[in-house]
Parts: sequence; C-alpha cells; structure tokens
Amino acid sequence: MKMPPPTGARNKLEEKGEDMRIAIVGAGSMGTIIGAYMTKGGLDVEMIDANREHVEVMSTKGATVQHLEEDRTFTIPVKAYTPDKMNGIYDLVFLITKQTANPVVLPNLLKYLNDDSIVCTLQNGIPEPNVAEVIGEARTIGGAMLFPATWIAPGISAENAPYDRFKTVAGFDIGEVGRPATPRLEKVKEILDVVAHTTMMDNLMDVKWTKLCVNCCCSGLSAALSCTFGEAVENKKSRAIEAFVAKECLDVCHAEGYTMITTLNQNFEDLYWTDKAGMMRTMDALYNVFKGSMGIASMLQDMQKKQPSEVDYIPGHTEKYGKKHGIATPFNSRVAELIREAEARGGVNDMSYLSRFDDLLVGWEDTYS
Repeated sequence: MKMPPPTGARNKLEEKGEDMRIAIVGAGSMGTIIGAYMTKGGLDVEMIDANREHVEVMSTKGATVQHLEEDRTFTIPVKAYTPDKMNGIYDLVFLITKQTANPVVLPNLLKYLNDDSIVCTLQNGIPEPNVAEVIGEARTIGGAMLFPATWIAPGISAENAPYDRFKTVAGFDIGEVGRPATPRLEKVKEILDVVAHTTMMDNLMDVKWTKLCVNCCCSGLSAALSCTFGEAVENKKSRAIEAFVAKECLDVCHAEGYTMITTLNQNFEDLYWTDKAGMMRTMDALYNVFKGSMGIASMLQDMQKKQPSEVDYIPGHTEKYGKKHGIATPFNSRVAELIREAEARGGVNDMSYLSRFDDLLVGWEDTYS
C-alpha cells in the first residue's frame, strides 16, 4: 500500500545538513566509520554506543578509521556517548544496533524523537516493519549498507573495501517504507553521501531482500566457516554452497512478492538457476562480487567476542520465511545450524566444517571438484 508523505513541515530538511542534530545509535564497526566520516564532513553527529570503553576511547582520543590504503587511514575527534547520556530531540537517527537489541533500543529511542524526526535503520536483515511498528511508519526510513567493516579495538574500525569502490559503488541504498522517494529522503542521501556513494530507491523491500541475499551468502559462510568473504568464494565448494544459499533466498523473496535488484555491479535476479550450468554461472557471478574481499561477517565478529549474533535475522530469516511459504531452505538452515552450534559452545568453526554440507551436495560434486 502506498503511503502519503508524512504530515508536518520538515523545517530542518530545508536547511543544510550541518544544521541538523544527528545521532548514530550503535557506533560499532559500521557506526564508527559512518560517524567519523560525517564528523569529518562538518555534520553535527553524536555517536551512541553501549560499549563504555569504546565510547571513552572515542571521546578522549577520537575515532580511527583504517583503510586498505594506509594513506587514507585517519583519526578525528568525535562526540561519543553511552545511551544514558542521550538528551533532547534528534532530527535524524541512524539505527545501526544489532536487531537483537531492538526490544530495548526502540522504546528507549522514542523519548528523543518528535513528530518530524526521522529514524533511518541500516541494520542487517529486514527490520523495517518491526522498527516502524514502534517508531511509526511516518518516521521510518530503511536502507542497506554495502561495504564490509571490522571492529578492530576500542575507538578503531577498519573499512574493508577499496576506497574507490567505497566512494562510487559500495555505499548505501535507502528508501521510504511503503512509498516512493520523498524530499526528506533526498536530504538523508545528501548526508550519507558525505560517507559513501548513496542511491535512493523506490522499492525498499526489494533492496532489503537483495541485501539479505548478500548477507546470507557471504556473511553466512564467513560466520559458519570462520573466514573472510573472499576466502569463502575462493574455495569452490563453499562457493557452490553460496549458489544454493542464493537460490533459496530468491525463492523466498519471490514468494514474498519482491524482486531483487542490481547492487555491487551485479543483478541479483540473475543469480537464480535451475540446472548445473546455471548454478556454475551463479558461482562465477558470486566470485566476481566477493573475490579478494577482506570483510568478515558481523556474526563472526560477535561469535569471536562471545556475544549473541544476528543469525536469526540473516540465514534464520530466510529459513523462517521459507517455512511460511512451504519452501525448503536446507542450505540456509545448515548455515544457521553451524552458527548456532558454535555460539552454544562459545567458539567458532573453521573450513573443515564444509564437510557438514556433504549430504546436501550429493549429485552436485562435479560443480566444485
């Protein structure tokens, strides 16, 4: 259902971005990078995170963004606070906490919003319906982040895409919930463009299902096998598994009534296949998208820190909605199973766990041998 533009004049949106009061709620690996770039670009940004040590380092020493190209690494003084130090009303909030934190974070956020405030969720998975239920659809914008990041240490985060790709391709896709792009979305784009290339989309749920597919493929295998995105596609067997993961995501996406989009220079609808020749084309496409990537899954980073991961919101989301439509998702389910097992024992897996997919790959061995 198409929704009308939100009521009320967005006075702040008619002004410059630097006149807006902006918060990044969840200044972890991604949030640190986003906040540092926005601060560098002259925006009034507060970086909010529950990790007190991380906040203390950023407050006293600044936020450091590491790059693959060392000469682009920088440190900048930032405003960083724990959630209990938030105050007043924010014009724009970028929500980047884990979805696991939403039951606590979203109700707490309400007191810092007015009728014209915007909450732009950049969380993994497809959180927009749940966010809109609490925050209100008229205040909710959604988006997808297309670059990998790694939390290195308190105050330090690494951006793991080549700088040119980060600035021209692998930035953000954003959209309204249930309606086409609006003037306020253009302002959010201008602000995110300070960080990386941003595209406005009229089909937000198509965007989110595509990003879910990206995460189920690269992040799912990264977390299940404790490897980088690039290592997962360099191994032909894990690349074959990713091809099955992608097909399952597409099956469920289509059952939900959505169509995947072109992102990261790849039309993800083209990853659908029905025979071995098509599967091998999908394997080649996945290789071209993720080859050489040093990114590791946020789920894996959580597992390494012995924290709950978003497994239920990434491969688990495909698994859940597959059951809703009676669609089998054995590969996404196996990825989720391996992650949950590792979490339960407080450890991580390794590439030897590829053998746990052997029963699902019977008859397909010639595609990766």
